[in-house]
Amino acid sequence: MTSDLSEEFKKIETFIFDVDGVMTDGTIILTSAGDALRKMNIKDGYALQLAKKRGYNIAIISGGSSETVRKRFHGLGIYDVYLKAENKVEVYKEFKLTYDISDETTLYMGDDIPDYQVMNLMGLPCAPNNAAVEIKSIAKYISEFNGGEGCVRDVIEKVMRAQNKWFSTQLSQEENFNW
Repeated sequence: MTSDLSEEFKKIETFIFDVDGVMTDGTIILTSAGDALRKMNIKDGYALQLAKKRGYNIAIISGGSSETVRKRFHGLGIYDVYLKAENKVEVYKEFKLTYDISDETTLYMGDDIPDYQVMNLMGLPCAPNNAAVEIKSIAKYISEFNGGEGCVRDVIEKVMRAQNKWFSTQLSQEENFNW
């Protein structure tokens, strides 16, 4: 990982994230009805919806199958949510073709072995601080935050700050968070 990634951050037009271990801390609580509950960071949610409103492409690619996860991202304005992704490379290629995205302008954040192959295609592969060692070995940027504890906000904020799109003293309607 290089120490100064500001030029890399300036290139990013697309964000792609895994869910469990990135958006969450990886803990799944099973209810007596068999439902899987996950905890997500509200600051990650704010950054995601703001990035979407500011024109970035955003996709979620997860091996999980929870429709509750899809609903959460739809509530943030993110509709490219790919669940049950057995082959993340193929899902990425489909997304890439749909939006005419280049690898060089894409940031992917993953945390474990299923993310390894797709991360190798990205211009800016990133990882939470508590990612698997194999993922950290290919990440150009490793967040100081663990999965589910603000690592998504961290990378989005770094990109948007590098591009002078993060904050203005005059809050506009787009800065209002969609719950």
